[in-house]
Amino acid sequence: MKKKPVTLMDQESNIDMTSMLDIVFILLIFFIVTTSFTKERGLDINRPVASSISGGANLTIHIQQDGSIRMDNRLIELERVVANMQLLLSENNTNSLSVFAHPKAKHGVVMAVMNNAKLAEIERISVLIAKNT
Repeated sequence: MKKKPVTLMDQESNIDMTSMLDIVFILLIFFIVTTSFTKERGLDINRPVASSISGGANLTIHIQQDGSIRMDNRLIELERVVANMQLLLSENNTNSLSVFAHPKAKHGVVMAVMNNAKLAEIERISVLIAKNT
């Protein structure tokens, strides 16, 4: 019998992928185990729905660039904000506050006014950037 010559096409080359798949699965397990899922801390913001915004009267506070606070066109000190808010709340039937802050006002003053509003039991607080103050 005559044998046929062996060519390169007749030989099949197989690559064993088992060890590479093992390494991939080990790396996958390593990254899953070492990943840490933490919830970042921050401020909780309750955004109002368009239908819940009322056109009623609310308290307004203006914070100037130098940190001065104005309520009802009068200059007040930060320590007296709670007392003034409680007085205006008793006169007006509202529980909302609008804080108009200058773009260059310090955030500490704005946060202090917001904390004082919470102490005065104001439920809704809006912080706005004033264009012309």
